[in-house]
Amino acid sequence: MGGLAHYIEDEGIPTTQIALIRKHAEEIKPPRALAVPFELGRPLGAPNHPEFQRRVLKNCLELLSRDVGPVLEDFPDDPPVDDSENEGWVCPINLSIPPENISDEDLVREALEREVALIKPWYEESKIKRGNRTNLGVSGKTPEEIAAFLSNVLVNRTETASPIEGKPVAQAFKQMADDLRYFYMEAAIAKPGNLATDTQIGNWLWGETILGKVLIAIRDWAMESEDPGFKALAPTAMVPMVQRHRTQHG
Repeated sequence: MGGLAHYIEDEGIPTTQIALIRKHAEEIKPPRALAVPFELGRPLGAPNHPEFQRRVLKNCLELLSRDVGPVLEDFPDDPPVDDSENEGWVCPINLSIPPENISDEDLVREALEREVALIKPWYEESKIKRGNRTNLGVSGKTPEEIAAFLSNVLVNRTETASPIEGKPVAQAFKQMADDLRYFYMEAAIAKPGNLATDTQIGNWLWGETILGKVLIAIRDWAMESEDPGFKALAPTAMVPMVQRHRTQHG
């Protein structure tokens, strides 16, 4: 949207926008943007807080009074905390402790496969509740196949062959890793009466599961990889920004 704004402004129409990732706005330099410290998917902050959301919109629209840009301002406040966040969230799945030795491909694969097996019934329950809709399937691989592939990537790195015909290994990794993350997150929302927020589910996936540990470890080596595909993915497309405090490279 930041790039498109320049074209709209060239036609004499002033623009303003909300930037969820400040770094992107710094690089694209849209004419006017309000950087907000909210999680992705919530440009106005927490739901069910209309007064707060109106204030975000007001701050964004006020930037239209600036004739000279680019203008990038920061919204000063964090979003209100949902009441459900105070109640805590208990994962419906009793997971094993992630292995400390992540250099053993067989050990990692077996641990991931056990985790996938524990999660699968909850995924199926979630899928039924949503009318058999799911985000899993872009790669065309099963969760078990993806677990084996990610274990291979972690240990053998760029020597791993692509399991998707016609796609480079880094692109196959992205599609398959995304598929398995969807599998886990859809399973996590299957618990009856679950009121978990995106942040809580993200903290569970990246902080408590073997999958999260494996993906973080892959990102850590990919940040310094000479492979252009993995090098391009590592900074922004492997681990969400709000979870990068768990990585070596932040």
